[in-house]
Amino acid sequence: MTETGIDLPWSHPVRVADLPGRKPYRFDIAPDAQALIAIAEWADIPKVEKLRLKGEITPRGKHDMVLTAQIGATVTQECIITLEPVRTRIDEPVTRQYLHDWQPPTGEEAEMPEDDTQEALPEEIDLAAVALEALELSLPLYPRKDGAELSQTVVAADGVKPMTDEDTKPFANLRDLIQKKGESDGA
Repeated sequence: MTETGIDLPWSHPVRVADLPGRKPYRFDIAPDAQALIAIAEWADIPKVEKLRLKGEITPRGKHDMVLTAQIGATVTQECIITLEPVRTRIDEPVTRQYLHDWQPPTGEEAEMPEDDTQEALPEEIDLAAVALEALELSLPLYPRKDGAELSQTVVAADGVKPMTDEDTKPFANLRDLIQKKGESDGA
């Protein structure tokens, strides 16, 4: 669902009343260089090199609209291990169904609907908000530079043997007993 009531770094609203009633409304939007900097800051990542949303809004029935698009973006994030820059290319489909009679789930324990592409038909559709939401959902959660590996950290108090990952395995002691038994049987 697109964000409402939040200051976004980029906006491209389209009034639903101005959309054609029977034909698709095609769009191809991309922010300027200054907006790309603001988007990177908003997304809390070092850089957004490119961002583009291309698609169409098609009428469905008398009052509903369906947005189908493709988001393309090139972003730079920090590696979760080395903090070095990691460049990522994003190409994802985007679908939104704007329904005239849509009602949000009610009650204290409302379940998430299976189809999360549906939302109420607004007076205007902010294509940039759709692009920003799709970008946020497509960003890798744990970007990792090729070849980056987390090294093993061993910490212990003075005079205590440090515990390793090998020591924490549930059957490590059993393995040691079997090895000792095998050695004593062979001697």
